[in-house]
Amino acid sequence: MDYTRFAIFRDISNSEVEAMITCFRMRRAVFRPGETIRVYGGSQDVGIMVRGTAELVRFDSAGTRTILERLETGGVFGELLAFTAALGDGLEVIAAGECEVLFMDYPHIMKRCEKACRHHSRLVENLFRLVAEQARRLSRRVEVLSQRSIRDKLLCYFRILALEAGGGTVTLPFTLSTLADYISTDRSAMMRELKRMRQDGLIAMEGRRVTLLGHESRERQGIPENFRN
Repeated sequence: MDYTRFAIFRDISNSEVEAMITCFRMRRAVFRPGETIRVYGGSQDVGIMVRGTAELVRFDSAGTRTILERLETGGVFGELLAFTAALGDGLEVIAAGECEVLFMDYPHIMKRCEKACRHHSRLVENLFRLVAEQARRLSRRVEVLSQRSIRDKLLCYFRILALEAGGGTVTLPFTLSTLADYISTDRSAMMRELKRMRQDGLIAMEGRRVTLLGHESRERQGIPENFRN
């Protein structure tokens, strides 16, 4: 397997990764679609998506499901990285399809290596870089959820995707049902709003491909500066 394509192993050779897998006693596990990969709450490990996709899902006290993040191949998760559960909420990582995960214990990563291995230090640097990127994604999520109406939430999310893609046409990273969970709204209400947005000439939509029509300038889109680059 080519581990060098994963951000957490950036600038680390495959042979060095294999050595760390043995040294850190990393564990592999395969999960079926819909299976829970990890329930947050005292876990001391970090998970790396070796194959497939998963979703970080929040369940509030009423059982309402909200998707916080979609994890693609190479993605990293772990409650010690960024997220914590509070006020009785539950956080779970759930397989979106069949996937394979490589687990490593957090203490193994952070403790000082007796051999002072260069690749160990590089792994720690990469991990902190990923934490910063995850914080940025969470900031984007908060920006979307802070919008008052379903239309504003959708437009905010579409515009952020368009700015990141560098064009007015984007492909949604997940299904429409999952999109409703992502913006924390009822799917039927969201579908009605998408229909009205098409009728009003705001968007064109074909499957998961969305085109923003009458593309405004960045200054008029209402997107914070840190999402524009």
